[in-house]
Amino acid sequence: MRSVSGVGRVAALGAVIAAVVLVAIILFGGGANSYTVKGRFINAGQLVKGNPVETGGVAIGSVKDIKITDDSQAEITMKIDDAHSPLREGTRATIRQFSQSGLANRYIDLTMPPNGPKNIADGGLIGTDRTTTAVDLDQLFNTLDPPTRKNLQKFFINQARQFQGRENAANIGWRYLNPSFSTSARLFRELTRDTPVLVHFLRNSSKLVTALAERKPDLAELITNLNLTFKALGDQKVALAQAVANLPPFMRQANTTFVNLRSALNDVDPFVDASKPVARRLGPFLHQARAFARGARPTVRDFSVAIQRRGRDNDLINFFQSVPALYDIALVQKSRSVSPGGRRVSVGDVRGALPEMADAFKGGTPEVAKGRPYTTDLMGWFDDFSTTGSGFDALGATSRSHNSFDETLFGGPVKQAQYKRCPGAAEARATDGSNVFSGPQQQELDCKESDRATGP
Repeated sequence: MRSVSGVGRVAALGAVIAAVVLVAIILFGGGANSYTVKGRFINAGQLVKGNPVETGGVAIGSVKDIKITDDSQAEITMKIDDAHSPLREGTRATIRQFSQSGLANRYIDLTMPPNGPKNIADGGLIGTDRTTTAVDLDQLFNTLDPPTRKNLQKFFINQARQFQGRENAANIGWRYLNPSFSTSARLFRELTRDTPVLVHFLRNSSKLVTALAERKPDLAELITNLNLTFKALGDQKVALAQAVANLPPFMRQANTTFVNLRSALNDVDPFVDASKPVARRLGPFLHQARAFARGARPTVRDFSVAIQRRGRDNDLINFFQSVPALYDIALVQKSRSVSPGGRRVSVGDVRGALPEMADAFKGGTPEVAKGRPYTTDLMGWFDDFSTTGSGFDALGATSRSHNSFDETLFGGPVKQAQYKRCPGAAEARATDGSNVFSGPQQQELDCKESDRATGP
């Protein structure tokens, strides 16, 4: 064999040493991933070296070392990668577990503070005031005594029985459980967002419950009556179902009514505005009317009895039912007949009495207007007429005639040729001249004021 020279052996040894140094630099540092931070925890929570360090579900490092301090706390050294180092002051560290079962399934969850605080130096410390240790399920079970743990074990074992034959329904229920919890979480977040309002609500609720407790007998009676009410509704479920079936058409019609009512209310608004001044003045009147209505109760009660009383033919309603239909006689146009002398004679298709009477009054208006000024003379004639004609005295029925001779009381000559007295000229002139006709009126009536029967 050919021997190797001393220079070659030295060169080979140098190459081996260089390779070892290069591997050491790659594996153990050389500046990469060298940033570490320590966290003080009450206990290590079953952490082991190599457990991941995460933030927001993203791995950013791993557990490098675990040791016990002099005060029996766990000091955990975390190595953070370059992309997420250095950490800022205020960072919180929590030991969590990926599942309830399994070995070495712990990790450290970091919660980063907002931007602004200064950085934690390499090898810096996160104190116990900002760390949280996970509570293991075994710690909870260790607080129970042996009989309780045994019964709890039986409880979990027997839980499988309630899902036998209902596995699909249970799976569907568990599927909707998470949204239910999420919705509940949002609800409680909204409740706790405004704490004073929540406190005020709880206090008022407490007062309400206290008031209900003080009225416990009344509340019990209310519940009893409600029970009877719902029982009665249950007995009438057929009618109730029919009412529910009729409800949609009713609501549709009611909707149309309410829409029309809205426009009607708009039309009523001007009337209401115009009535406001009158409504203010109606206050005293309504106050007096209230007293009048209170005193009128006996009268109204008696009047009600007179209008409608139990029995036959003993009240005003029965009276109106016994007479012919006034509406037909007064307003209806139809073929009618009369019976002068007892023989019925048709008068044709005529209107009712009221429209015929209205036309008769309209047609007679000129004659009535013409004769109206003579009302005074007519009434005087009726008065004088009552003293003439037949009468009764001790001799029996007689017929007398009177001769009247006018005389003057003023010393002047007797009036002659008074042929055109004006209507009402038998009375003296009124001081306000209200019964004296003007010249055009005298010409229209063909009378003369100078022929008045009274006066000089």
